Amino acid sequence: MEAGGEEFAIGVVISVKTTLGEEFEGQIVSFDRPSNLLEGVGKAGRGERRNVRVLKANYIREFSVVSQGEDPLDPAGCMLDIDAIHAREEAALRQAEIEAERIGVGVTPEAQSIFDALSKTLPVQWDKTDIVVMKEVRVRSPYLPENVSGGTSAANERVRKVVDFERKRLQARVPGQFA
Repeated sequence: MEAGGEEFAIGVVISVKTTLGEEFEGQIVSFDRPSNLLEGVGKAGRGERRNVRVLKANYIREFSVVSQGEDPLDPAGCMLDIDAIHAREEAALRQAEIEAERIGVGVTPEAQSIFDALSKTLPVQWDKTDIVVMKEVRVRSPYLPENVSGGTSAANERVRKVVDFERKRLQARVPGQFA
């Protein structure tokens, strides 16, 4: 698509009507001729987020050039909250570490299922291939109720019941696999 003999130029603000009847205004960030994709960003006030749209140019019914904007990729014009970005990154890394600790290394899918079942209601962690519940009850391979040891009798009994229930649930799902 061309406007008055000019291609979609980076930085130009255009008003667009699509073949689906949408109307919007945005600044062109990029235009890829081989794929015919146009990327633009909508206007935003100070501190607001901007909408990014990627649109196949042949879905544009009509457009008009509103103005020549400044370079949308100029770092001086970007409003990025670096502290917020670093905080989100740190939170995502902490969450990934927490989730990674929940995955047993060198354990069977059955053991992971039992760990996951216990973790729904009790604090659990892996100690190599042993499941440690409430920092005192230990479930050892082959993860049967009789392989539960340690802790108070009430805690021990609770863990045994969950292990037994989860093993029965797994056997019902795939008969003969976890016998």
